[in-house]
Amino acid sequence: MTSVPTAPEAPAAIRLTPSTAAAPYDHPDARRLTQALRAEQLGLYGFADDPDTTPEADFDPPVGLFLIAHVGEEAVGCGGVRLLDEHTAEIKRMYVSGDARGHGIGRYLLEHLERHAASRGATQIVLETGRRNTAALTLYRRVGYLPCPSYVAGRDPQVNRAMTKPLSSSP
Repeated sequence: MTSVPTAPEAPAAIRLTPSTAAAPYDHPDARRLTQALRAEQLGLYGFADDPDTTPEADFDPPVGLFLIAHVGEEAVGCGGVRLLDEHTAEIKRMYVSGDARGHGIGRYLLEHLERHAASRGATQIVLETGRRNTAALTLYRRVGYLPCPSYVAGRDPQVNRAMTKPLSSSP
Protein backbone atom coordinates (compact mmCIF):
# COMPACT_ATOMS: atom_id res chain seq x y z
CA MET A 1 0.00 0.00 0.00
CA THR A 2 1.07 3.57 -0.68
CA SER A 3 1.40 6.01 2.19
CA VAL A 4 -0.47 9.27 2.10
CA PRO A 5 1.78 12.36 2.14
CA THR A 6 1.86 14.19 5.46
CA ALA A 7 -1.10 16.46 6.10
CA PRO A 8 -2.43 18.41 9.06
CA GLU A 9 -3.50 16.48 12.13
CA ALA A 10 -6.87 14.82 12.01
CA PRO A 11 -9.72 16.08 14.14
CA ALA A 12 -9.91 14.21 17.45
CA ALA A 13 -10.58 10.47 17.13
CA ILE A 14 -10.49 10.41 13.31
CA ARG A 15 -8.20 8.04 11.50
CA LEU A 16 -7.72 6.92 7.94
CA THR A 17 -7.88 3.22 7.24
CA PRO A 18 -5.75 1.30 7.03
CA SER A 19 -3.58 3.63 9.11
CA THR A 20 -2.52 6.34 6.64
CA ALA A 21 -2.59 4.12 3.58
CA ALA A 22 -4.92 3.75 0.64
CA ALA A 23 -8.01 1.59 0.97
CA PRO A 24 -9.13 -0.39 -2.06
CA TYR A 25 -12.19 1.05 -3.77
CA ASP A 26 -13.88 -2.33 -3.51
CA HIS A 27 -13.43 -2.46 0.28
CA PRO A 28 -16.80 -3.18 1.98
CA ASP A 29 -16.72 0.15 3.85
CA ALA A 30 -15.97 2.00 0.61
CA ARG A 31 -18.90 0.28 -1.10
CA ARG A 32 -21.27 1.04 1.79
CA LEU A 33 -20.25 4.70 1.94
CA THR A 34 -20.34 5.29 -1.83
CA GLN A 35 -23.76 3.67 -2.03
CA ALA A 36 -24.94 5.95 0.82
CA LEU A 37 -23.65 8.89 -1.25
CA ARG A 38 -25.61 7.63 -4.23
CA ALA A 39 -28.78 7.24 -2.13
CA GLU A 40 -28.41 10.81 -0.92
CA GLN A 41 -27.95 12.07 -4.49
CA LEU A 42 -31.02 10.11 -5.61
CA GLY A 43 -32.99 11.83 -2.87
CA LEU A 44 -31.78 15.29 -3.90
CA TYR A 45 -31.95 14.96 -7.68
CA GLY A 46 -33.92 11.83 -8.58
CA PHE A 47 -30.87 10.38 -10.37
CA ALA A 48 -27.20 9.73 -9.58
CA ASP A 49 -24.09 8.14 -11.02
CA ASP A 50 -23.63 4.56 -9.89
CA PRO A 51 -20.33 4.35 -7.97
CA ASP A 52 -19.98 0.73 -9.07
CA THR A 53 -19.40 1.95 -12.64
CA THR A 54 -16.17 3.72 -11.62
CA PRO A 55 -13.30 1.34 -12.37
CA GLU A 56 -11.55 0.27 -9.17
CA ALA A 57 -8.20 0.80 -10.90
CA ASP A 58 -8.92 4.57 -11.12
CA PHE A 59 -8.02 4.80 -7.43
CA ASP A 60 -5.03 2.45 -7.46
CA PRO A 61 -1.81 4.05 -6.26
CA PRO A 62 0.33 5.66 -7.41
CA VAL A 63 -1.99 7.45 -9.89
CA GLY A 64 -5.05 7.30 -7.66
CA LEU A 65 -5.92 7.03 -4.00
CA PHE A 66 -9.05 6.12 -2.08
CA LEU A 67 -9.37 6.88 1.63
CA ILE A 68 -11.83 5.88 4.34
CA ALA A 69 -12.14 7.91 7.55
CA HIS A 70 -13.18 6.23 10.78
CA VAL A 71 -14.39 7.53 14.09
CA GLY A 72 -13.60 4.74 16.48
CA GLU A 73 -14.37 1.57 14.56
CA GLU A 74 -17.09 3.12 12.38
CA ALA A 75 -16.35 4.11 8.78
CA VAL A 76 -17.91 7.58 8.45
CA GLY A 77 -16.37 9.15 5.37
CA CYS A 78 -14.55 8.49 2.15
CA GLY A 79 -13.06 10.13 -0.88
CA GLY A 80 -10.86 9.42 -3.82
CA VAL A 81 -8.58 11.17 -6.25
CA ARG A 82 -7.44 10.09 -9.69
CA LEU A 83 -5.22 11.64 -12.31
CA LEU A 84 -7.03 12.75 -15.46
CA ASP A 85 -3.80 13.73 -17.19
CA GLU A 86 -0.25 14.56 -16.12
CA HIS A 87 -1.29 17.96 -14.68
CA THR A 88 -4.91 17.47 -13.60
CA ALA A 89 -6.39 15.37 -10.81
CA GLU A 90 -10.04 14.82 -9.99
CA ILE A 91 -11.71 14.39 -6.60
CA LYS A 92 -14.39 11.68 -6.67
CA ARG A 93 -16.82 10.01 -4.26
CA MET A 94 -16.37 12.46 -1.37
CA TYR A 95 -18.86 11.61 1.33
CA VAL A 96 -19.27 12.00 5.08
CA SER A 97 -22.21 10.32 6.80
CA GLY A 98 -24.84 12.60 8.34
CA ASP A 99 -23.95 12.17 12.02
CA ALA A 100 -20.25 12.72 11.33
CA ARG A 101 -20.69 15.96 9.40
CA GLY A 102 -19.53 19.24 10.83
CA HIS A 103 -16.43 17.81 12.53
CA GLY A 104 -13.79 18.49 9.85
CA ILE A 105 -13.75 14.99 8.37
CA GLY A 106 -14.47 16.11 4.81
CA ARG A 107 -11.81 18.79 4.96
CA TYR A 108 -9.31 16.32 6.41
CA LEU A 109 -9.97 13.80 3.63
CA LEU A 110 -9.80 16.52 0.99
CA GLU A 111 -6.44 17.81 2.27
CA HIS A 112 -4.95 14.31 2.10
CA LEU A 113 -6.28 13.75 -1.41
CA GLU A 114 -4.96 17.12 -2.61
CA ARG A 115 -1.53 16.36 -1.18
CA HIS A 116 -1.48 13.00 -2.92
CA ALA A 117 -2.39 14.63 -6.25
CA ALA A 118 0.31 17.28 -5.84
CA SER A 119 2.88 14.61 -4.96
CA ARG A 120 2.06 12.95 -8.30
CA GLY A 121 2.71 16.14 -10.25
CA ALA A 122 -0.82 17.52 -10.57
CA THR A 123 -0.91 21.30 -10.71
CA GLN A 124 -4.68 21.63 -10.65
CA ILE A 125 -7.52 19.64 -9.21
CA VAL A 126 -11.12 19.50 -10.36
CA LEU A 127 -14.34 18.11 -8.96
CA GLU A 128 -18.05 18.07 -9.52
CA THR A 129 -20.86 18.29 -7.04
CA GLY A 130 -24.55 19.06 -7.25
CA ARG A 131 -25.94 22.55 -6.85
CA ARG A 132 -28.19 21.38 -3.98
CA ASN A 133 -25.27 19.95 -2.03
CA THR A 134 -24.75 23.15 -0.05
CA ALA A 135 -22.48 21.56 2.59
CA ALA A 136 -20.07 20.32 -0.08
CA LEU A 137 -20.16 23.60 -1.99
CA THR A 138 -19.41 25.50 1.22
CA LEU A 139 -16.48 23.22 2.07
CA TYR A 140 -14.98 23.46 -1.41
CA ARG A 141 -15.29 27.26 -1.50
CA ARG A 142 -13.71 27.56 1.97
CA VAL A 143 -10.63 25.64 0.87
CA GLY A 144 -10.11 27.60 -2.34
CA TYR A 145 -12.12 25.87 -5.07
CA LEU A 146 -13.64 28.16 -7.68
CA PRO A 147 -16.37 27.50 -10.25
CA CYS A 148 -15.19 26.38 -13.68
CA PRO A 149 -16.79 25.11 -16.87
CA SER A 150 -17.85 21.49 -16.78
CA TYR A 151 -15.11 19.07 -17.73
CA VAL A 152 -17.54 16.15 -18.15
CA ALA A 153 -19.49 16.01 -21.41
CA GLY A 154 -23.26 16.13 -21.12
CA ARG A 155 -23.52 17.52 -17.60
CA ASP A 156 -26.46 19.80 -16.88
CA PRO A 157 -25.23 23.14 -15.47
CA GLN A 158 -28.61 23.52 -13.76
CA VAL A 159 -27.73 20.47 -11.64
CA ASN A 160 -23.95 20.06 -11.61
CA ARG A 161 -21.28 22.42 -10.34
CA ALA A 162 -17.72 21.95 -11.58
CA MET A 163 -14.96 23.50 -9.49
CA THR A 164 -11.18 23.77 -9.69
CA LYS A 165 -8.24 24.71 -7.54
CA PRO A 166 -4.54 25.18 -8.32
CA LEU A 167 -2.23 22.85 -6.40
CA SER A 168 1.16 23.60 -4.94
CA SER A 169 3.93 21.52 -6.47
CA SER A 170 5.39 20.76 -3.04
CA PRO A 171 3.42 18.09 -1.15
